[in-house]
Amino acid sequence: MEVNQAKQEHLLALKVMRLTKPTLFTNMPVTCEDRDLPGDLFGRLMKEDPSTIKGAEALMLGEMLTLPQNFGNIFLGETFSSYISVHNDSTQEVKDILVKADLQTSSQRLNLSASNNTVTELKPESCIDDVIHHEVKEIGTHILVCAVSYTTQAGEKLYFRKFFKFQVLKPLDVKTKFYNAETDEVFLEAQIQNITTSPMFMEKVSLEPSMMYNVTELNTVETGDEGTSTFGKMSYLQPMDTRQYLYCLKPKSEFAEKAGVIKGVTVIGKLDIVWKTNLGEKGRLQTSQLQRMAPGYGDVRLSLEMIPDTVNLEEPFDITCKITNCSERTMDLVLEMCNTRSIHWCGVSGRQLGKVSPSASLSLPLKLLSSVQGLQSISGLRLTDTFLKRTYEYDDIAQVCVVCPYMSRES
Repeated sequence: MEVNQAKQEHLLALKVMRLTKPTLFTNMPVTCEDRDLPGDLFGRLMKEDPSTIKGAEALMLGEMLTLPQNFGNIFLGETFSSYISVHNDSTQEVKDILVKADLQTSSQRLNLSASNNTVTELKPESCIDDVIHHEVKEIGTHILVCAVSYTTQAGEKLYFRKFFKFQVLKPLDVKTKFYNAETDEVFLEAQIQNITTSPMFMEKVSLEPSMMYNVTELNTVETGDEGTSTFGKMSYLQPMDTRQYLYCLKPKSEFAEKAGVIKGVTVIGKLDIVWKTNLGEKGRLQTSQLQRMAPGYGDVRLSLEMIPDTVNLEEPFDITCKITNCSERTMDLVLEMCNTRSIHWCGVSGRQLGKVSPSASLSLPLKLLSSVQGLQSISGLRLTDTFLKRTYEYDDIAQVCVVCPYMSRES
């Protein structure tokens, strides 16, 4: 913390101290074996030391608390607290004392004074105390400006200021990745890294979705009636360690059928992160609105609603496709089914599906069979819009495992 002292001598003295929680006392134990020259001297000295833990004298961490010896680090999302004291060092009484505390950042100036009222008089050896709190929301240089104005017994009005500069550091590095599923689901992976020098207890990491989505957290494992965190019971994040959180977002029912609306949605939501450090200091960060690249579905989107995991060789099986009109015009669709080397469609090709309005969809049950074993790709569907004479082809729609029911299970 940098302090600029006032050049003029004043009747009042201003002192500012940052309020932080104490830390556990640490020492460097010195030990030796009993057969060495000091014998048990070091052991007896450590047992008599009042700062050590009884029964664990060789442990570096003691049971006493020590006050902070320096200003320390301020991290984004933490609460900056400071004690301000104005003391009358003179032998005369001063009047009309006004103490103001402002915090100057790169973008704004904030008034942190708990009270802006003027103190009528201050007698010798008396003081005015104030405690300010501010949740730090910007990275970079911050300047605490403390100003004091007062009037002497002779009626002279005096004024002085002191400046306290400190840096606000970034505590976490947050990276996000989006994955678009075949359906309208969106998966968000958030990578959170602790870039401070001390461990953090991750109290909460949640995703606040935008108005069009519902979110499901995928960071717990269901064990009985309640879920267990995938990170274990003690959710500590060590310095420079990274943790990955996963969330699934689904469109709300009122937006699920509006393909054109969901297609253009890029704002997903924002992450809310709450942590604690050292002896319980709390920090909180909220990211800005997370945005993804809108998926390009084209004019017509084809997705699967139902498909079996395993089918029998040369036996017909059913699938259900969903066709959605993602354009802004009505389409008149015709379905064509083209056989491949392994997949054969059952039914009439060139079937009329009728008119499909913008953002509307229809479910289409289809039947097919496979003539080849193994993991087979379903391909060969073609949709044609008779209004514009435009054709849309769909390959690698899905994959299905084909097994032979007659194969012996004996090894």
